[in-house]
Amino acid sequence: MMEEQNENQINIELSEEVAEGVYANLAIITHSSSEFVLDFIRVMPGVPKAKVKSRIVLTPEHAKRLLAALEDNLEKFEAINGRIKIQNEPTGFPMNFGGTMGQA
Repeated sequence: MMEEQNENQINIELSEEVAEGVYANLAIITHSSSEFVLDFIRVMPGVPKAKVKSRIVLTPEHAKRLLAALEDNLEKFEAINGRIKIQNEPTGFPMNFGGTMGQA
């Protein structure tokens, strides 16, 4: 039994650079018949240009598994921390992050 468990285990390595993470506050998802592409972007107030900080390419099956895992984790998070509220935004991207624009 122990040998079977070891065969099915995956050793996952996390480098220090990747462990730091990358902040993103916008995600754009596109897809073709064979893959889903998730672009994670950091939009800054007052800056008209934003760069893609990370791109993840998934098969449709893995995209569906990711969706299920996110739903499961959100349910667990909300059970402990309360419901996450999403503000209704007008069309377009919120460039002022819900606060007032800074003035010089």
